[in-house]
Parts: sequence; C-alpha cells; structure tokens
Amino acid sequence: MKKTFMMSLLVSASLFAADYSGVIEKPNASKMIEKDLLAPAKTFTMPAGCITTDADAIARGSFIFHNLNGKKAKGKLPKGLAKKQMKAGKTYLPGDKIPAKQYGNCVACHNIEGARGAGNIGPDLTGYKAMFMATGVRDNQFVFQKIADPRIDNKDTHMTVNLTTKLFTPREICDITSYIVSEK
Repeated sequence: MKKTFMMSLLVSASLFAADYSGVIEKPNASKMIEKDLLAPAKTFTMPAGCITTDADAIARGSFIFHNLNGKKAKGKLPKGLAKKQMKAGKTYLPGDKIPAKQYGNCVACHNIEGARGAGNIGPDLTGYKAMFMATGVRDNQFVFQKIADPRIDNKDTHMTVNLTTKLFTPREICDITSYIVSEK
C-alpha cells in the first residue's frame, strides 16, 4: 500500500513539474508599449473664431465638460452633439455597432460653477473668467492649448491629452474653451 501510494505521489509530482513554457502565450511587450505611447507633446494654434459667446457652442462645451460618454451621457444632447461617433476612415456596414462618443468628463477632476460631483484633483475652475481671463493672467490660447495638449507646459501632467490623441476635434476643444471662459 505504501509503495503504491508513493508511486502515485511521484507520478502526480512529475505531471506538475512538466515544462509548459511552450504553451504559454508570450506577447511582445515592446510592441504593445510602443502602440500605447503618446505622440510627442504638440503646440496647437487656436483656430480663428474659436472662442464664442454662441449659446449652442457653450452648451456643447458644458455638456462635454460634465459627461463621460454618449452611452451614459446625462441630460438632453445640445444641438451639434451625438451619442455615437463614427471613426474617421472606417467604413460602417448595416448592422455594425457605432461606438459611443467619448466626452470629456472634465468634472471628474475639476470643479466649476454648477458642477455635480466635481473633482478636486485638477485646479478649481470656478470663477475662471474673473480670476484669470479678466486679469490678463491667462488668455484664450492658453486655455485652448491646455485642453488640446497640456504637456506643453507640464510634461508630468495627468490631464487627458485631447487633440494630440484625437479624442476631440478642434471644434469640440473650442466649445469646451468657450464654456470655461464664459460668464456663468
């Protein structure tokens, strides 16, 4: 009995000691990391007519600022925004799933007038127009650039890089900028 038991333990141990390295997937981490790397920081020039007091543009900027994505976006969509967004260069066939539009969710990190669940990670943007714009400390180009690619003046930022990554279009960044610098 002891001999049979010992033999069975040895056989079991040999099964666990087998070399399984050939069946384990070994992805090339260097290629994965390279794919995920951001392009270098880039300076953007704000388009002409970018900043506006147009109520529709400010409403779009506010909506983008306060929402995460089209699928779970709260409230009625302002004119000019959609819950879904076709990817540029992709051909969609009938029945294809169109991805939800990713919005800013700026409010996860920043507080601003009328914010619900405002964050406290990034700077508080409450009273931004009076504190920074009216005093001349900041200008519209600064705000546009900060949203487009904040790494220009802070290489270690944790803020989302929006235009370099094409998360937003220049028009959407203009709308967000118009909202931030507007009277609330």
